[in-house]
Amino acid sequence: MNLKQTLNPSLNHCDIALERPSSGWLNGFIAVVIFSGSMPATKVAVMDFNPFFLTGARGAIAGILALIALLIFKEKRPSLTQLRSLLITAFGIVLGFPLLSAFALQHISSAHSLVFLAMLPLSTAIFGVIRGGERPSKIFWFFSLMGSLLVIGYAISQGIETSPIGDILMLLAIVLCGLGYAEGAQLSKTLGGWQVISWVLVLSLPLSLSLSFFFVPTSFESIPATAWFSLFYIGLFSMFIGFIFWYRGLAQGGIAKVGQLQLLQPFFGLALSATLLQEEVSIGMLFVTVGVIICVLGSKKFAK
Repeated sequence: MNLKQTLNPSLNHCDIALERPSSGWLNGFIAVVIFSGSMPATKVAVMDFNPFFLTGARGAIAGILALIALLIFKEKRPSLTQLRSLLITAFGIVLGFPLLSAFALQHISSAHSLVFLAMLPLSTAIFGVIRGGERPSKIFWFFSLMGSLLVIGYAISQGIETSPIGDILMLLAIVLCGLGYAEGAQLSKTLGGWQVISWVLVLSLPLSLSLSFFFVPTSFESIPATAWFSLFYIGLFSMFIGFIFWYRGLAQGGIAKVGQLQLLQPFFGLALSATLLQEEVSIGMLFVTVGVIICVLGSKKFAK
């Protein structure tokens, strides 16, 4: 699938269901690679930006781009029923997760925050059952749980620092993110993947702009280029482009099933944290990564 197919509004949204499930896994994998830079980039940005400003600015950057896309392709406005789901999605992925994770990263390291991402596939799968009516097999749940435990166990074995406040904030962020993922993916089946994230961002634009305005830094002179680069990364890629692939992937391959790819995100993120932030990561990560990949493959095999 090329980018033209991803963004082309003339495609019948029902065609998503007719595409091969393997396309969903491919789109999901691309999204996970993009999302992997989110936590390290947020950690860099939150050292110089207020969490409220950071949350608003990333939403504003993505929201303006989304508004331009909707106007160019002349998309129809969502129905009242769809509007309700869009607001739930916005609460989870535009406000809840970005704000709570930004505050959490003031208390914990980027590597530590990535541990909680191991619980995101389970959170997404649970909300996929609640909101999407999916019914994965018992073996699927076994692989999903084992993958999460592998990542969590690895993180604990590293003896990373703990912060009750940071941990609670990240846990709440994961719950809201799972809700936003599942709700948006379910809506993508009828509204379209890029349309969902675009409308979510546009509906959130008044709040995003308000947060950006009221919590704007008093001076920009002391803010380094790395902070600005990180802000634009999470605004452009984490908040907009990544979700185009993610929602399409979840709609094509199943919320609970494709969501298991998120088990790989902590390891991509840990690699970035070690490379860019010089945060210490054990070589044992390689062995755990193999185990996680096996769990992802097992989830894929027994997803039906």
